[in-house]
Amino acid sequence: MNPLAEQLNAALAHGNPHILDLLSRVGKNLFFPKGILSQSAEAKEKAHRINATIGIAKEEGGIMCFPSVMEGLEYSPEEALTYAPSFGIPELRKAWQASLMEKNPSLGGKTLSLPVVTCGITHAISVFAEVWCNAGDTVILPDMMWGNYNLIMNVRLGVQLKHYPIFNASGGFNVEALGTLIREEAEKTGKAIVILNFPQNPTGYAISKREAKELVAVIREVAEAGKKVLVVTDDAYFGLFYEEETLKESLFAHFADLHENILALKLDGATKENYVWGLRVGFMTYSTRIQGDPAPFYEALERKTAGCIRGTISNASHIGQRIVLRSMKDPRNGEEHAQKYAILKSRAARVKEVLKDPKYADAFTPYPFNAGYFMCVRLKTVEAEKLRLHLLEKYGVGLIALGKYDIRVAFSCIEETEVAPLFDILLQGIQDLMA
Repeated sequence: MNPLAEQLNAALAHGNPHILDLLSRVGKNLFFPKGILSQSAEAKEKAHRINATIGIAKEEGGIMCFPSVMEGLEYSPEEALTYAPSFGIPELRKAWQASLMEKNPSLGGKTLSLPVVTCGITHAISVFAEVWCNAGDTVILPDMMWGNYNLIMNVRLGVQLKHYPIFNASGGFNVEALGTLIREEAEKTGKAIVILNFPQNPTGYAISKREAKELVAVIREVAEAGKKVLVVTDDAYFGLFYEEETLKESLFAHFADLHENILALKLDGATKENYVWGLRVGFMTYSTRIQGDPAPFYEALERKTAGCIRGTISNASHIGQRIVLRSMKDPRNGEEHAQKYAILKSRAARVKEVLKDPKYADAFTPYPFNAGYFMCVRLKTVEAEKLRLHLLEKYGVGLIALGKYDIRVAFSCIEETEVAPLFDILLQGIQDLMA
């Protein structure tokens, strides 16, 4: 093992040895290399005469660039074209951490790492899987889930996915089924790894305050029994909560610093929160119960995470990070969030209103939804893929088929005036196939 990895592992063992045990084989061996990066950093500080360390091109004291690239950009070449650190731009990391504290009041008084910047949440999930999961390990997810989880974890890394039914008989989140699976896995292997995604993709469901309290109690009970639990919150659609009873914070805030056997890992990003999908700016933030000074512990986790990023994509887009940082600092930012939230909330309300019409009852049933971008319906008489193709070819309407009988509707990308026509066409398509 590299001595740098051994140093990081020692820092983790000193702060909380239970978390060191959770790391994958790759995670235990990861470190952030000193090599060229640290030498370049030292040279940037001290090489006042000539600095021949940086792997970029410069001319006349500035960054070499094409005018055709820079025209139209309100950023200097230094802000837009140079490499960002593998950890992310320091100012952005601090700004995002401050925003987490503001958006999640339950984090007050708790310790957490400085967020590490990833190339979107998809990349964050991949980094999580490499750092914390070995081939053959189990990750617990609901039966209705984002399909890319399978590609990232199972197909690429050999991680096994175990599922529980997301909804119970009363139409709420199935805390009981999830708790049973967590207990079974923890009893069998000594640990459980669970991903919680609220607002959820594809159902558009966000956990209620009561359900959240019940879930936290279940996982605390498992931890108090001496089992380790890694709780990963995929908060891609954070903030888009449309109903009063839904939890308005990330579950990360409730698992943070909760117990020495629980590691909370928050995956989030500017992607949907700031409506900048193509900029690919995500974050990974850790929290657990730590003995003594938390700084060396979290620095070790940050360095291992950044080492994984360094070993794959090197770093996330510099200009993407700069754009996000500038927007966060803009005094209009709060108002912008409120405006876009209101639009999406109004669309969700319109969907609920339209689906009250009894004419749809014999054709499909909507799953519970109260947040995010999506909602799903359960078809009663036809198969989803056949219907999807029929709607596309005859009516020019695009929807997503999930499994054999489920259809996902992204109300985020349609106008409010299109909601009723969409469901009428969906009904007509079902009637066509039935005929």
